[in-house]
Amino acid sequence: MDFFSSMRVSASGLEAQMRRMNTISSNIANAETTRTEEGGPYKRKDAIFEANADKETFGEILTNKMDENVQGVLVSDIQQDETPPRLVYNPNHPDANAEGYVAMPNVNTVEEMANMISAQRSYEANITALNAAKEMAAKALEIGR
Repeated sequence: MDFFSSMRVSASGLEAQMRRMNTISSNIANAETTRTEEGGPYKRKDAIFEANADKETFGEILTNKMDENVQGVLVSDIQQDETPPRLVYNPNHPDANAEGYVAMPNVNTVEEMANMISAQRSYEANITALNAAKEMAAKALEIGR
């Protein structure tokens, strides 16, 4: 893998984890939202990752056999979690049904915080890989002096 491929792979990981963290933040922010534009409570969202071949130019595809299996990552979709909402008994709430239950979002804040920590660690790992590639390139340039 060449220098630029490693940088592109790390950059794709940074972008994907940032979108994942934004999605998780949206879930946490809407953990108590009982009304949405679509109607009903907020539905939890998940970032769907997909492998992406790391090819920049047509010339790289033709000439670089070492990088043929190098893959980055991208967020292919943000999907709604279709699990049913949790029902909470609160007859005084304006969105309560006839039995006094309120349909609350299907967001578990503890699970979301665990996902956020995982995304943060993955983001930090990509930064470390990016910095390591940058340091190796700098050391390689020093050899030529």
